[in-house]
Amino acid sequence: MNAETMILTRKVQLIIDSNDKAFIGEVYRTLYRWQYICFRAANYIFTHLFIQEQLKELFYLKDEVKVKLADCCKNPDGILTCSQLGTTYRVLNKHFKGDIPMNIISSLNMTLAKHFNNEKEGYLKGEKSVRNYKRDIPIPFQRRNITRLQLAENAKEYKFNLFKIPFHTYLGRDKFDKRLLFDRLLKGEVQLKNSSLQLCNGKIYLLAAFETRKEKHELDASIVAEAHLSIDYPIVVRIGKFQATIGSKEEFLYRRLAIQAARSRAQKDASYNRGQHGRRRKLKALEHFRDRERDYVQQRLHVYSRQLIDLCVKHRAASLILVGQTEKEAAAAGEEFVFRNWSYYALKEKIQYKANKAGIMLITE
Repeated sequence: MNAETMILTRKVQLIIDSNDKAFIGEVYRTLYRWQYICFRAANYIFTHLFIQEQLKELFYLKDEVKVKLADCCKNPDGILTCSQLGTTYRVLNKHFKGDIPMNIISSLNMTLAKHFNNEKEGYLKGEKSVRNYKRDIPIPFQRRNITRLQLAENAKEYKFNLFKIPFHTYLGRDKFDKRLLFDRLLKGEVQLKNSSLQLCNGKIYLLAAFETRKEKHELDASIVAEAHLSIDYPIVVRIGKFQATIGSKEEFLYRRLAIQAARSRAQKDASYNRGQHGRRRKLKALEHFRDRERDYVQQRLHVYSRQLIDLCVKHRAASLILVGQTEKEAAAAGEEFVFRNWSYYALKEKIQYKANKAGIMLITE
C-alpha cells in the first residue's frame, strides 16, 4: 500500500448459498471449528514470541546461553533452526495441520507477528500485558481464497466461493458504500486485500478490506482548522474567522445517560420478572439495552467526525489540529464520570480515519 491509497474495511453479512439444511449445518460446524483453532493458534503465537524475546532478558543465565534469536544457518550466534516467523508457523503446523486450511494459519501468523513487533517495546518494559485472544476471534484468509466473485441473479447482491463454500451477500438497504465498493471490485477499480470472517450470534460476517485511492480535494496548505473536543460540545471547530459547534451536550451526553439509567432500572426489575423460561425470560428486558448505548455512541461519533471533515473540505483546510487534546485526555483519566462518558479515543480515531481518507493532515497537541 502506497501513500495515495488506503484500506477501507466493511462488515457485510453473508448467507450460505444453499437450500440443503444438512450442508448448511456442516458448514457452520466447520467454521466454528476453524474459529476455535484460530483462538488457540493466536494464543500459541503470542506465547512463543514473548518467550523468545524474554530469552534475551534472562541476564541470570550463563553468558554462553545468551545468544541471538536468528536462523543458525544465517547467523553463527543464532539459536533458531529457521526464521522467527517460521518458528511459530512450525508450532501451528505441528498442532493443526489437517484440521484447518494452512493458509488461514499463515495469514494469522503473519498478522499477529506484525502486531507483536509493533507492541514489543511495551512488553519488554512491562508497560503492557501480552494480548489474550478470545474465542470469537475472526478467521483470517487471503484474497486468493475468494473465487468466482460475480453479481447474483437478482442484480442486488454478490456471490462467491470461499474455501469452496458458496456464499452470497446480504446488503439489505445499504446506506453506506458497500455495494459501490463491490461494483468497483468487479471492475478492477479497487483491490480486495487479506480479509476475515466473523461469526456472531449464529450469523456470518465478511470483514472485507478494500484498497482504494484516497479522495482528491482542492486543499490549501495555508489554511488550518482547529478543533476542540469536550464533553459539553463534542466538537468546536474554528477555520479562520469561521466557528461552529458540532453536536451538543443535550444530544450526546443526556441521551447516553438516559440509556444508562434505563438499563439500570431494567437490571433492578429483572428479579421481579416472570421466570417462565428461566434466565432468558427474566433478562429479556435487560438484553434489550445491552448494546443500545454502544450503538448510539458509535453512530453519533461517526456523524460528528463526518461533519468535521466535511467542514474542513468545504473551507479547503489542508491541516486539522486537535487543540490541547493530550492534556484533556490526561485530565479526563482522573475523573471517573468524564472518563466513562466522554468517548474521546473513539472520536479521535474516527476523525483520523476520515481525515486520512480526505487527504487532510491531522495534528494532535
